[in-house]
Amino acid sequence: MNQAPVGVFDSGVGGLSVLAEIRRLLPNESLLYVADSGHVPYGEKTPEQIRARSQAIAGFLLEQGAKALVLACNTATVAAINDLRGLYDLPIIGMEPAVKPAALATRNGVVGVLATTGTLQSAKFAALLDRFAQSVKVVTQPCPGLVECIERGELEGPAVEALLRRYTEPLLAAGCDTLILGCTHYPFVRPALQRLLPASVRLIDTGAAVARQLQVRLGETGLLSGEAGVATRFWTSADPQSMATILPLLWGEGGKVERLPV
Repeated sequence: MNQAPVGVFDSGVGGLSVLAEIRRLLPNESLLYVADSGHVPYGEKTPEQIRARSQAIAGFLLEQGAKALVLACNTATVAAINDLRGLYDLPIIGMEPAVKPAALATRNGVVGVLATTGTLQSAKFAALLDRFAQSVKVVTQPCPGLVECIERGELEGPAVEALLRRYTEPLLAAGCDTLILGCTHYPFVRPALQRLLPASVRLIDTGAAVARQLQVRLGETGLLSGEAGVATRFWTSADPQSMATILPLLWGEGGKVERLPV
C-alpha cells in the first residue's frame, strides 16, 4: 500500500503550488493531481456545490488507488473536508489560511489576508481568527478575478498588476506588515506581489506546512513510500491542452493532462 499514490486536488491549477512542496519534501511519493478548472472559481460557489464536486473528485482519486488525499484548496477544505473524513478512512489533509504563523510573524500587529470570498465568509476562518488572532488586527481582502488570471497562466503583466495593486492598497493603507496568501493560486503571483509591495511586508502561505502534515500522517499510518515514485499524473475538468500549455510555467516541467471523467 505504501507505493500507492497520493491524490491532490484543487478548484484549478493553484494547487500545483502545494504539489510542488509535496514533491520537494516527499520525492519518493507518486502523485495524482486533479484541477477542477471547469468549475473554477470555487470561491463564488455554494458550499453544497463545492461539497458535491469534492466528493466526486475524491471518489475518482480513490478509484485511481490513492492512499491519501490532499485538498489543496482553502475553499474546498472549508466546505468539504469534514464530509470527506466521514466518508473515507484514510489520511485527508486540508488547507487553511496561515493565521497562526502570520499572527506570530507580524511586527506591528496588523495582518492582511488575501483570499476568496468563500474562505473569508466561512465559519472555519472566523474560528481561526478567534483562536489565533485575538492579539492582532486582521484586515481581509477578497480578490475576484485573480484566480481566473492565474488559470490562464497570466502571472505578471498590466492586468495582473492592476488587480494586485487594487487588492493590496487597502491592506497597506491599513498598515499591514504581513500578508497571508489565503488561496493556493496566489503563490504563483508572489514575484509580482513582491515587486509591488514594500520590502518590509512579509508574505506567508501554507504549502510547505501542508506537505509536512502529509509527511507526518503518512508516517503515522505506515504509508510512506520507500522507493522512487512514478511520474505525476494530471487531470482537468476543463481543456486538457490548455492545462498542458501552462503546466511547464506552474509545475516546472511538462506532462500529459487527461480529461477528468467526473
